[in-house]
Amino acid sequence: MSVLIDAIPVGPLATNCYLVGDPDTRQAFIVDPGAEPETILSRVSDGGWTIDYITITHAHFDHVMAVGPLVRELKAPFLVPPKDLPVLERAHESASAWIGDPGDPIPPHDGTLKEGDTIAAGSHTFTVAETPGHSPGGICLIGDGHAFVGDTIFEGSTLMRSIREKILVLDDGVVLHTGHGPATTVGEERRTNPFILQMDELTELHGGGI
Repeated sequence: MSVLIDAIPVGPLATNCYLVGDPDTRQAFIVDPGAEPETILSRVSDGGWTIDYITITHAHFDHVMAVGPLVRELKAPFLVPPKDLPVLERAHESASAWIGDPGDPIPPHDGTLKEGDTIAAGSHTFTVAETPGHSPGGICLIGDGHAFVGDTIFEGSTLMRSIREKILVLDDGVVLHTGHGPATTVGEERRTNPFILQMDELTELHGGGI
């Protein structure tokens, strides 16, 4: 069966947390648990999921603040992009400054995810692509016709080098699950995203030099 993707908007910034699971084995991982751990845990319980990993696309506070309670409850390893560790160390302080309620401290990480590594939900495997720009060590998880892109690309905005080298090389039908707002596709962004259209024009003008 196809991979199951449950998008769970959480927190004051409506960050998309994703539960990514194998419907046959009920194995899953969680991406970007930014807030509302009770809501996320309820979805895990309702679906009968076994959570093998908790990970993040990047370490900004609105993508990590539910990690502590989830690690405690689910006993799943917490995997992070290593180049975002300095950002992760400041996440609790940033949450306090921005929203006044930092919640639980971020627990120590159990492992890292870097370019070319893989993470699996049962039989469904996703490969890590490093996409710095929005943060120093941001990553995307790509596989099974889907890509979890965090804040690398919103519907209608981009980070030029990472998008060109890691996202636009994917098939048009690949679904992009963004950190905020609705899902989109590579083809839709290629056709309608004004930043990408401008980037293509500049690439032609400069002979591919941007």
